[in-house]
Amino acid sequence: MVRSMRKHFALAAILAAVLACAPRRAHAVAKEIIQLQTQVEQLLNMVQHLQSSFDSRYAVLQNLAQQTANQATQMSAAVSAMQKKLNAENATLSGKVDGVSGQIQSLNDSVDELRTRVEKLQKSVQDLQTQLQNIQAPPPTGMPGATPGTGPNGQPNASPGGAQAPGSGGQSTSGETPDGASASTPAAAQAPPLKQTYEAALSDFHAGRYKMAASEFKQVVHYYPYDQTAGSAQFYLGEIAYRQRNYSDAVNAYNAMLETFPGNSSAPTAELHKGYALLALRRRTDGIRELRLLIQRYPRTPEASHARTKLNGMGVRIVPR
Repeated sequence: MVRSMRKHFALAAILAAVLACAPRRAHAVAKEIIQLQTQVEQLLNMVQHLQSSFDSRYAVLQNLAQQTANQATQMSAAVSAMQKKLNAENATLSGKVDGVSGQIQSLNDSVDELRTRVEKLQKSVQDLQTQLQNIQAPPPTGMPGATPGTGPNGQPNASPGGAQAPGSGGQSTSGETPDGASASTPAAAQAPPLKQTYEAALSDFHAGRYKMAASEFKQVVHYYPYDQTAGSAQFYLGEIAYRQRNYSDAVNAYNAMLETFPGNSSAPTAELHKGYALLALRRRTDGIRELRLLIQRYPRTPEASHARTKLNGMGVRIVPR
């Protein structure tokens, strides 16, 4: 449209120039030429007015277009900033949800461990009650206050011929041995000294005599199951199996130690090596879960740092999604 208007403007200008330069004709012709020139001038004025109006409107349109483009740019920047903010908030919220999920899982595990310990304590109490009843129970006799071959007053029963009952020999057969000890009461096993046995086991462990050390640690666990030293002995049983690459037994030993003595100072190492043993057994999911639990329970320990390094090396997130 602009080109067409400029073309008409140019033609009008050329026509005006040609008419101005034309030679003077007769008076009648001159009058017509004057009229034609007047019309051309009017046409030129209209074209100029139209051109001016078009230029002003085109400038307004350009200004509006520029404002629209600026607003679109600002809106795009605002949307990008909002998107980044939403992404950051989502990431933060996801991290918080993951942390809460980890804490809930840790709490559930602690409850399971506590339940297991309570069941073991109940069983131990029942065993102790049974042993106490066996110890307090009197030896079996034929009649209260009498022994086989005696009467109600403790006198020997006479046979029809006035002799004592055969086999009595004038002696009581109440089940006592000649030295006065009850035959029905088993002799208590002699427990080895706790401190000496544990120190000897440690010495054998550090010297690499694993078979002997395992035997001594098992004695500590067997004879002193409720002493804190038993927790350390159970840990070293797991370490012996772990060093011998008997990972299945190592996991069982670590589980026994962590369930019964979760507050033991060796608990972080036990969980770390348990996670490594599970990974060695190709139980990837269980191993990753154990390492994550270690990081949650003992976040500032060297074992937790090793667990983070292991998970990062495996390309696994420390906090699950």
